[in-house]
Amino acid sequence: MDPIASPYRASREQLAVAVHHNQALSREGVLERLFTYLFSGLVYPQIWEDPIVDMDALCLNRTDHVIAIASGGCNVASYLVAQPAQITAVDLNAAHIALNKMKLAAIQHAPNHNVLLQFFGHAADKRNLEIYDQHIAPHLDAASRAYWEDHSLLRGERIAQFSRGFYRHGLLGTFIGAVHLIARAHGYDLRRVLEARTMEEQRVAYDRHVAPLFKKPLIKWLVGQPASLYGLGIPPAQYRALAGDHEEGMIGALRARVEKLAYGFPLADNYFAWQAFGRSYSSDPMGPLPPYLQAANFETVRANAGRVQVLHTSMTTHLAGLPAASADCYVLLDAQDWMNNDDLNALWTQISRTARPGARVIFRTAADEPLLPGRLNADTLDLWRKDEARSAALHARDRSAIYGGFHIYQLQGAV
Repeated sequence: MDPIASPYRASREQLAVAVHHNQALSREGVLERLFTYLFSGLVYPQIWEDPIVDMDALCLNRTDHVIAIASGGCNVASYLVAQPAQITAVDLNAAHIALNKMKLAAIQHAPNHNVLLQFFGHAADKRNLEIYDQHIAPHLDAASRAYWEDHSLLRGERIAQFSRGFYRHGLLGTFIGAVHLIARAHGYDLRRVLEARTMEEQRVAYDRHVAPLFKKPLIKWLVGQPASLYGLGIPPAQYRALAGDHEEGMIGALRARVEKLAYGFPLADNYFAWQAFGRSYSSDPMGPLPPYLQAANFETVRANAGRVQVLHTSMTTHLAGLPAASADCYVLLDAQDWMNNDDLNALWTQISRTARPGARVIFRTAADEPLLPGRLNADTLDLWRKDEARSAALHARDRSAIYGGFHIYQLQGAV
């Protein structure tokens, strides 16, 4: 069996179950199937949820078993700073599985922090191909290695992305690149935001080089097309929720999120802004980085990397195979925005069954909405208490700035 084709085929089939809720020939059905096709490849070279917020919300300790949707793997690797007993990372996307496994192999086998930082922090150096061959490839499973060494006439080997700017690739990287191209076509340079030295200068740069784009007819038209935002990983159902989150619709919702990203936090502390406006991390050795790439955390992350298990499956399916009362923390990202009520109830039935007393669940929503009340069975929802105050406070601190809500739930007593 082809080690590359098999995971991709499984990814598309599993994504179809998660995303397809309408007839294939309906407008919504066509959009859902287009999203599934695009989302089955690499989407997030970097995850867009703030791991510092996650760790604060979960109150991670050394006895915890964390079960998280993997996505690009930055947060799973960053949770190792808190040294939980076990992390299980699951994802429907085979490309994300290969990326997570490569990150863990690099963390464990790179000869030092500088090499790890060059490979994942800068990710645009021809020497990275030698690092891969010597220190990473020998420690990958066959399917992951086949994925990174897959070759095409147009791109060469996939691993070559790390020699020419990995964060410019994937669905999200391509989308951000297209936004930069459109901005330049209108006479604006989004990178100018990164020249600011104070938060006031950040706001001025945003007003001059970013804000005018939201008034352009082409931008307004593109934002009004659901398929144009698939590069952000926004499926049709999530698009509707996000568009309903602002009185001006989708253009207003996106403008509010980009404003917060541009000048809601100091650039010196916000690597998400560097990715959005510079398509890379800062070249400053003291610049902002995900926790797993910070020098101060290198030895801790390396020592605990063996505690991570990466699985190509859905959260619900994985939980169904676990014993009762076996996990403490659940990280759902924004996956529930994709789900219908049956999917939502199936997931939370398994979360409630496998959760230990005091277990915590965190997730984000595209819109500022409660999500669970009115959709989750009352008997299940009654087992959990949302921490409204901490949810709101930590949402305000989320440097990625792209979500409408952050939610913390805790299990109340035994199931």
